[in-house]
Amino acid sequence: MSTLLLFARQELVLALRSRWTQIFAAVFALLAFAVAGGGYVLSGGHGMQDFARTAVSLVQLVLLLVPLTALVIGVLSLAPEPGAAEILFSQPVPRRTILLGKLLGLFEALAAAQAIGFGAAGAVVYSQSGGEGVGGFLLLVSASLVTSAVFLGLAALLSAGATGRRRMRALALALVVWFVAVALVDLTALGLASLLPSGTASRVLILASILNPVGAVRTGALLAIQGTAAFGGASLALLRFTHGGWGGGLVLGGSLLLWLLVPTALAVRRLGRVDL
Repeated sequence: MSTLLLFARQELVLALRSRWTQIFAAVFALLAFAVAGGGYVLSGGHGMQDFARTAVSLVQLVLLLVPLTALVIGVLSLAPEPGAAEILFSQPVPRRTILLGKLLGLFEALAAAQAIGFGAAGAVVYSQSGGEGVGGFLLLVSASLVTSAVFLGLAALLSAGATGRRRMRALALALVVWFVAVALVDLTALGLASLLPSGTASRVLILASILNPVGAVRTGALLAIQGTAAFGGASLALLRFTHGGWGGGLVLGGSLLLWLLVPTALAVRRLGRVDL
């Protein structure tokens, strides 16, 4: 455990020094602040939103920016340059310890970057609107951290043992994974649902909400923040299938837990077998 934490601390320092992490922290803070102030104006009001409205408005920003950042930074950090991999994995330390330590350090760095954004937006909202709805805002922060962990695991799977030209291929695959998870799955599900009978269409929408990690986070976050009041067709079909909010929350939580554990376990296995 001490060795794992040592690698985590080293990776945390390197990630915090990285321009990619610093750019993400600045952009995320700026956009979170803009959403907090601008979303209420777009809905016909004026001034800052409260915490609940801000959390709902930030859901889509989180689901667009956090997966992309976790995948890109994860692949760039976990797929070392030629020569560096040989030095790193020649140490008398199990490869899984190195990988898990680096994942932990990257997660801490991304969590710190997101804390800057959420903290800036939260401080301004509190100063203007008070603390009403802060619970929903904290739930969104938790959902954002879960999203980071899930997509860091996917980045580890894509980059395990990838050096040289395979490093660029892993980065390209990461962008494909982001596009599929964020846009293609939902568009495909909606397209199929519009062509199928009602019952079959509902099952397609349910599967899209459960099997896609982005859809699971979106549905779970909206369910936790606003209950059943803010749902579309896919989420309502899921709630009917699971007989209410608690059942839906358990199904979505189980899906995200699998997305967190399975890619990371496969990455550890793949790294242990690859010839570096």
